[in-house]
Amino acid sequence: MHPTKAIWSDKVSNVAQVGGIETSVLDSGLGRGVRIAWFNTGAGLRFKVVIDRAMDIADAFYNQHSIAWLSNPGVTAPQPFSNKGADWLRTFGGGLLTTCGLSHVGGDEKDEFGERGVHDLISNTPAEIISIFQPDPARGIYTMSITGIIKQAKIFGPALELKRTISATLGASSIQIHDEIINRGNEAAPHMLLYHCNFGWPLADEGAQIFCNSEQPKICPAINEQHNGPGQDVFFIDAKPNNNGDCICGIENKKIGIAAVLTFPKKQMPWLTNWQHWARGEYVTGIEPGTHPPIGQSKARADGSLIFIAPGETKQYDLQIEILHNQDEINHTLNK
Repeated sequence: MHPTKAIWSDKVSNVAQVGGIETSVLDSGLGRGVRIAWFNTGAGLRFKVVIDRAMDIADAFYNQHSIAWLSNPGVTAPQPFSNKGADWLRTFGGGLLTTCGLSHVGGDEKDEFGERGVHDLISNTPAEIISIFQPDPARGIYTMSITGIIKQAKIFGPALELKRTISATLGASSIQIHDEIINRGNEAAPHMLLYHCNFGWPLADEGAQIFCNSEQPKICPAINEQHNGPGQDVFFIDAKPNNNGDCICGIENKKIGIAAVLTFPKKQMPWLTNWQHWARGEYVTGIEPGTHPPIGQSKARADGSLIFIAPGETKQYDLQIEILHNQDEINHTLNK
């Protein structure tokens, strides 16, 4: 519940004392020169939007706990032409969200329609920021948001444009992501999209539960030496929607008393992928809603599941990431 207007107006002169958005530029390491925006909801949730990486989300914290997994390189400067073979892995910072697509999700491949690297180009593309709105609790405005445009385009097409808005609310512990993808070209363009949400220690830890609606929860194991190097397990899940048409999934760690809950419309994103990499020093699970599992454009084209966006057409996607710390709230959310 939001504080009353009287409390805000009488005791706080600058909203930054409570929360809001702060933009800055990284000045060292592999991410030198990268623009970022720190969100602080004033309710324990803080997260870093990486403006120059498709407005993806890197670090995320709830109170004293880290939520996201970060790769060894962490945030790196964008490499817009890093779309050959497994180049993408060199720039994959992990983070709470890495966007995959917009026309291919999966491993590298080559066919008569072209050559595509791992998970396509969008996460290596900077955004043009078109608005930042700060909360103004004295006027009853508690929402903060940032909106940008990211272009995955070239002459002779395809020309896809992502308009992304990330918003949060003072006093709340959830993130709303609203994406609009429009075809600015003059021919139909292939389209695949996947939200690569990555959770690490201490949220992802031995005994934590990975859940998805009525599916039997998966239990995070001890470190698996067979996952060292490229070892991993990947599960494709046909998530079941609730009565509102939403899929609810995430990860809960009872030892620290918090859960990260993803909510998304089944009609928009019919598939859920669970990536598990329990390696020593790289302990992570990815919970990844998307239009497809990461099967690649070639296979999606062959099996008839590849989406095409007509010239001028727009596809819309919504994802909420909420952090819960009350067991009754967690139980209620999981039983919706």
